[in-house]
Amino acid sequence: MARRTAAGAFAFVVTLFARFVTAVHGTWVGNEPSRRRRIYFANHASHGDFILIWIVLPPRLRRKTRPVAGSDYWLKSPLKRFIGRDVFNAVLIDRNRETRTGDPIAIMQDAVDRGASLILFPEGTRNETEEPLLPFKAGLYHLARSRPQIELVPVWIDNLNRVMPKGEFIPVPLMCSVTFGPALQVADAEGADAFLDRARSALLALRPTRNGSPA
Repeated sequence: MARRTAAGAFAFVVTLFARFVTAVHGTWVGNEPSRRRRIYFANHASHGDFILIWIVLPPRLRRKTRPVAGSDYWLKSPLKRFIGRDVFNAVLIDRNRETRTGDPIAIMQDAVDRGASLILFPEGTRNETEEPLLPFKAGLYHLARSRPQIELVPVWIDNLNRVMPKGEFIPVPLMCSVTFGPALQVADAEGADAFLDRARSALLALRPTRNGSPA
């Protein structure tokens, strides 16, 4: 009980701090919040990406939405373990093929089968290049194919990589935005490459232009 109380208090503090530093706001384009199970797939530039998606969701959805994250990072220390497991109830995946003991797709399937929505980063790792998106890994396709009733919602996170530049520990206050796009699903005869190209295009279409609106 004490651990659960501490986790709730920590989540409240993190939410307030993130909102203060980023002034984050969420925008829904051709979509709206829903209690349906969903996979929110987003661009990935910072370890704080899932926090912004999580805090702009309505509270009723936030409670059932779990980020998918690398266990190699979130199990490194007692504090990170507490944040990952207790505060955000993350679905932790071992990204090292040589050391993993469970199938990542099966672990995510189990989470959605238990009623959770997921926050997923199909690039697989943080994008530290000049390209807007790295190529997508096939995990999004295999998960979507195995659970065709789950809606896939593209989510573009803007400016967080400038709030938390690589190698910096003190965030730089800067307005961030989280844009949710229209849901999509895998077509019956659609192959992995075609679907991943379509999903990537759907995500890029939400990237803000110079006037601040999606492309």
